[in-house]
Amino acid sequence: MTQQNDGIGALADRLWCRMRLDRLAGGRQGGYVVREDMLEHPDTVRSFRWIRWLLVAETVVGLAAIVVAVVLTHAGQTVPWAVWFRATVVLLITLTLYVFAWRAQLGYYWAYQRMRLFSRIFPIVTLVVAAVPGLYPFWMVIEQIVFSLLMIGIGDVLTTDHMRAAFPRPVRR
Repeated sequence: MTQQNDGIGALADRLWCRMRLDRLAGGRQGGYVVREDMLEHPDTVRSFRWIRWLLVAETVVGLAAIVVAVVLTHAGQTVPWAVWFRATVVLLITLTLYVFAWRAQLGYYWAYQRMRLFSRIFPIVTLVVAAVPGLYPFWMVIEQIVFSLLMIGIGDVLTTDHMRAAFPRPVRR
């Protein structure tokens, strides 16, 4: 099974590189990759394992929001448009974070930085929007708080001393 996953991962990486998506997503830092020994360090491996679990939890939270909205709709309740929009956006954000985590785990500095940025901004935006009175039903507010806590967890993992040392800023040219 691992060989098959490695094969799929290697194929995805080759396709990604062939399309030059690191350059597109990372700009001038798109090709900067951190040292291999730092990627293989047990603390780095452990950090990315935690990030994957937190992303899985975010996916579950996002899917649960959609399931609740569908069940309520089938029960005859009106589910506001904002709920459908928010639930969809959470899943799309999570998918984006999976891509960033994948590229960061391969050593791409730009992906690590994007994850750090997202893990700082999204919880703030999410909590501010959740605080708007009447915009979302109570269950969706709880979903947003849980989403924010998971994002803060990802941010905490990414900003440990070890992870900052593993992903040093590239030298400006």
